[in-house]
Parts: sequence; structure tokens; C-alpha cells
Amino acid sequence: MASASTEHLDDLIARLGRAAEQLRSGELSQDAAAGMVEDCATLATQAAAELEALTQAEVPTPPPGQDTLL
Repeated sequence: MASASTEHLDDLIARLGRAAEQLRSGELSQDAAAGMVEDCATLATQAAAELEALTQAEVPTPPPGQDTLL
């Protein structure tokens, strides 16, 4: 499951990278660039959620009888 989440996160990062390249190229119209920026915000939100899920999945639970340190 973590592998699928990692692959999805990698895909989101790649899509953000391609979008950044398009925005830097200056070849998009203002309307297209504005739409691309909105798409990037959505992708970034999804990536943040995936990263949070991966982080939470990696937090091991302490063995029985062991408490976490404060």
C-alpha cells in the first residue's frame, strides 16, 4: 500500500514539474496560465495529503508495555 502511495506522490510531483515547465515557457495565454496555477494548487494539496498519509503510516506504534517519551 505504501508503494502505491509513493507512486501516486511521485506522479503528482512529476505533474507539478511539467506544469512549472509550461508556466516558465511563457507560451501559455493568461487564461491558460491562470488555469494551470489553479491546477497546481490542487495537485499540491493532493501531494500534501499523500505525504501526510505516508508520514502517519510510518509512525510505528510502541511495543506493548512501552510508552513514548515526552
